[in-house]
Order: sequence, then structure tokens, then C-alpha cells
Amino acid sequence: MAEAATPTFQLADEGQCLVLSGDWVIDQDCPAFGALRQQLQQAQPAHLTCDTDTLGEWDSALPAFLLQCHAYCGEAGIDFDSAALPEGARRLLGLATAVKPHRPAPEAGRSLLEILDLRHRLKEGRKILVDHLEFIGEATIALGKLLTGRANTRREDFLTFIHQSGPDAFSIVTLTSFLVGMILAYLGAAQLAQFGAQIYVADLVTIGMLREMGALMVAVVMAGRTGAAYAAQLGTMQTREEIDAIVTLGISPMEFLVLPRMVALVLIMPLLVLYANVVGIFGGAIVAAGLDVSFIQFSQQMTNVFSFAHLGTGLLKSVFFGLLIAIAGCRAGIQCGRSSAAVGEAATRAVVTSIIYLIVADAAFNILFQELGI
Repeated sequence: MAEAATPTFQLADEGQCLVLSGDWVIDQDCPAFGALRQQLQQAQPAHLTCDTDTLGEWDSALPAFLLQCHAYCGEAGIDFDSAALPEGARRLLGLATAVKPHRPAPEAGRSLLEILDLRHRLKEGRKILVDHLEFIGEATIALGKLLTGRANTRREDFLTFIHQSGPDAFSIVTLTSFLVGMILAYLGAAQLAQFGAQIYVADLVTIGMLREMGALMVAVVMAGRTGAAYAAQLGTMQTREEIDAIVTLGISPMEFLVLPRMVALVLIMPLLVLYANVVGIFGGAIVAAGLDVSFIQFSQQMTNVFSFAHLGTGLLKSVFFGLLIAIAGCRAGIQCGRSSAAVGEAATRAVVTSIIYLIVADAAFNILFQELGI
């Protein structure tokens, strides 16, 4: 087998003829186009032809080199003649250059409103709002059917989601609530110790956990845990076309898939918040014990400030928080795309949307309770 000839090129006839020699194959160390560009810039020919009399074997390395040459000639105003090229190379080059590359026109000066594209953003916001309202409306209709016994909702599914949202979440709820209670106690103690009022750490921890931190921290945990799980479960069913199969059978996905998840989370949230309140207050009591506040003193002070108004405030928040988390998670899953990447995006969107819902709802509740004097 003959040894392959080294691929070379040179410019002849005062730079108007490109002579190609050797075997232009990928296995060879083919010349880079940069060297030819420099020679063309020096010669500045008006016309460039090709001479392939000494050209040996070739593969895709040759058309790739010629395509760069053709592109440069087009930019420099040089007439590139490919008639002398091998027929296959000439056809490949013609196919590659049949459509000119898209070059976006330079943008003219635009106003700030055009740059921000406010009209498009308003349309997108309106579409998102309409989608939310449609989903909430369908969920409300499905809930009405459930209350009247006409919904396609299985009891087994409901119990499964109760267990997934409740007992399976005890460990993470215990940890976060205990630490939050300790953090509240430490923060309060740092200020109250200046006045010798460490006993009021019990007031801070009790009221803080009952009214705010118990419900909010459980909601954040459930948003990252259960809300994302709902989105991933429904999103996976969407990619496998299982939801389409359910619709084909004449079953409403809202009743069969969304409703049991939503009801389970709404019912389990108050129980988790009650548990979180107890654990958080216990964590605060441990910190208070290190401040020379005995458990008996802490318990007495806690009893003095405890009220069902504080407890009911947190439980009312928990119900709405659970509803918002379920809506965000299920909506992200139902509207998921058909790829594995879309499932991950749906889970992320569910968590982000849930947290935004929680912050806005918590602020609204606090303003409302303040106005009502609760």
C-alpha cells in the first residue's frame, strides 16, 4: 500500500490560482486555512481558480478547507471559481453554499419600552394569570364533585398521599422545627439578657412558633419536599403519556390525579404544624434552660401567653399554605413538557412558585390580622 502524499497548497499565477496537491484526508496533517488567508491578503487577487491536477485522495478535509476559502473570497470580493474541482467536492461545496448564512440586521436605536418589550411581558403575565385561574377553577369543580360523591377519586390514592405528606415528613419537620425554636430563643435571649428579662424568652418562642414560624417553616419544607414531588410525579406521567391515556379513558386528570394530592396536603398541614409547634417550643425551652430559666418557669410563662387566637392563626395559615403548595406543584406537573429535562424544570418551577406564594400569602395574612386586631 502506497504511502499517502502530504497535502499542500500554493498560490500560482500571481495569486489567482490555488494549486492543491497530495492526499487531503483527515488522517493527514492538512494545512490550516489561516496560512492561505494571509497569502490571499497579500496577493489581493480579483479572481481565484483551482488546480487539482496533482491532487490525490480526499475526504471531508478538502471540502472543509474549500468552504473556508469560499467564505473568505465572498467577504473579500474575490470571484471564486470551483469548476476545476473534483465533481464530488464541487457538489458538496455547492450544497454547503446554496443558502447564505443568516446575518441579523443591525438594530436601530430603540426606545426603552421596545427594549423592555412591555407589551409582550404583559401578554405573558396575562396568560400566566389566566392559566392559574383556569387551574383553580377546574380544581374547584373537581372538589365540588368530590363532596357530592361524583368524582373519580380513589380512596387508596388519597391514603397514599396522606402517608407521603405526613408520616414520611416527620423527620425533616422535627429537625427544622427544633432548630427554629432554638434560634428564636437565642435571638431573643441576646436582647432580653440586657434587661435581665430572660424569662420572656418563653413568650417570644411560644408566640413566634404558634403564629408564624411553625406554619411558615413547615410550608417551606413541604414546598421543597412534597410540592416538588407532586410536580415530578405528574411530569413523569406526562412524558410517558399516561395522562393522555387517562383522558382517553374519559377520566378527568384533575379528579383522578390532582384532587387526592391537594386534599391530602391540605388536611395534613395543620397536623404537621401542631407537631412543629410542640417541637419548636421544646427546642426553645432547652435554650432557656441554659439561661437559668427552668422548665417549670418556662411552662408557666408559656401558659400565660398561650391563646387559641395565636394557635388558630397558625393553623389557618397552614391550610392555605398547603393549598397553595399543592396548586403550584400539581399545576407545574400537569403542564410539564414531554422530555426528561422538562420534568426537572417542572420540579424547580413548583418549588419557586410555592415559595413566592407562601411569602405573599404570609404577608397578606399578617396585614389582615393586624387590621382585625387578632
